Amino acid sequence: MHKPGNTDEERRSLRRRILAARESLAPSLRAEKSRLIRENLLQIDRLRQAKHVMLYVNFRSEVETFALFAAFRRQNILTSAPLTMVKDHRLTACLITDPAQDLRPGYCQIPEPDPHRAAPVDPSGIDVVLLPGAVFDRHGGRLGYGGGYYDRFLAWDAPQALRVGLAFALQVVDRVPVLDHDIRLHYLVTEKEIRKIAG
Repeated sequence: MHKPGNTDEERRSLRRRILAARESLAPSLRAEKSRLIRENLLQIDRLRQAKHVMLYVNFRSEVETFALFAAFRRQNILTSAPLTMVKDHRLTACLITDPAQDLRPGYCQIPEPDPHRAAPVDPSGIDVVLLPGAVFDRHGGRLGYGGGYYDRFLAWDAPQALRVGLAFALQVVDRVPVLDHDIRLHYLVTEKEIRKIAG
């Protein structure tokens, strides 16, 4: 049993180590691995059958998602992206029809929906949420960036959504030290595999 302090330090250390490895990927390699991840992702039946997918907009060294907006639009799937409400420590899903026009630098300069252009959507209608993260494991564990925004959104606003983590294989470890409030994934998709999480 972990003492809370030990778990906190373990999580911080693991996050630092894996993010440093992710940052060291050459941009060309990151783009190629992201392309393979997108190809794997689009093989998931429940995603192909979805009417509405919420996806993060990649920032820095994250798995690239920009091309997915167009891919989903071609399949007549609605797309939304998260807007960070810093004061409330919450996310709001906003409809994205044209990423080039509907996004602008937001919280921590991360591309986010422009609230003057992108209307909020009812999160109960979201079928799938694509999640970023720092570290993942094969049991559905996910270690984000420390804010808990996605965990709260999934627990309170979109508990019905299929939860799919996107990661480079180097971000996957045997076990993430999860906390009680951490929401587990249904799928983990890397450039090497599509992993359905049991249970």
